[in-house]
Amino acid sequence: MSHAAGSNRYYVPEPSIWPLVGSGALLLLAFGAVLSMNSIANGGLLLLAGFVVLLIMLFGWFGRVIGESEAGQYNIQVDRSFRWAMSWFIFSEVMFFAAFFGALFYVRVLAVPELGSPGQALLWDGFVGQWPTAGPAAKDSFTPMHAWGLPAINTALLLSSGVTITWAHWGLIAGKRKQLILGLMLTVLLGVTFLGVQIYEYGEAYSHLNLKMTTGVYGSTFYMLTGFHGFHVTLGATMLAVILVRSIKGHFTAERHFAFEAVAWYWHFVDVVWLGLFVVVYWL
Repeated sequence: MSHAAGSNRYYVPEPSIWPLVGSGALLLLAFGAVLSMNSIANGGLLLLAGFVVLLIMLFGWFGRVIGESEAGQYNIQVDRSFRWAMSWFIFSEVMFFAAFFGALFYVRVLAVPELGSPGQALLWDGFVGQWPTAGPAAKDSFTPMHAWGLPAINTALLLSSGVTITWAHWGLIAGKRKQLILGLMLTVLLGVTFLGVQIYEYGEAYSHLNLKMTTGVYGSTFYMLTGFHGFHVTLGATMLAVILVRSIKGHFTAERHFAFEAVAWYWHFVDVVWLGLFVVVYWL
């Protein structure tokens, strides 16, 4: 199989135990989550065990794929299958966020105006159907998060990270290893800084704005959209860190570097989602 890259044969991997390990990790995570949510003993231990097994699976499985790739066992057809797989994965993420954006659209454009209409006055007397609002049944007041503060800083950080990872890609194509490594380092740094600013923003929102998950429909949609995006930034920054380590070790060439491209696609997707969040959650 060492000459698979230059042949027309499709690479068929050997039987692997890692899918079974991953399934076991998901089973432990599911049981641990259910037990923890119901305050049953040992739920936290099962949850922790699930995360540990999941990490072992990720290191083992991805390590094997990296080893096979560096050994030249993947041909163009396998590379194409990887590209389709990543494309469908990003598409699934697009639909994931589309569901939450759709929920926000429904609340702002349809539900809230209807609850403030004259026909609903008997049920919700005095409620004004304008956004932002916690809803007609909410009693505690809150202050919405303004766009031109920490969110604007985070927007600048993510847009800058899109530039740095593109610069790193240019360096890889041109055979400039130092430019590749520096660009990746800057991108990881900008991503981690974004997360730090978001954590600080959440602290300010909770402590000074009374903006919480329990703050009606505004709080729940705000934290669901921005929180899931923060999770994706965390995942993207982790993948970028792995690509950075591989680049330092001398992996990737100008012709064969799909792992880098896959992470770059994902990071640009995260950037685009944030622009949508900045406009519809913070600005409008």
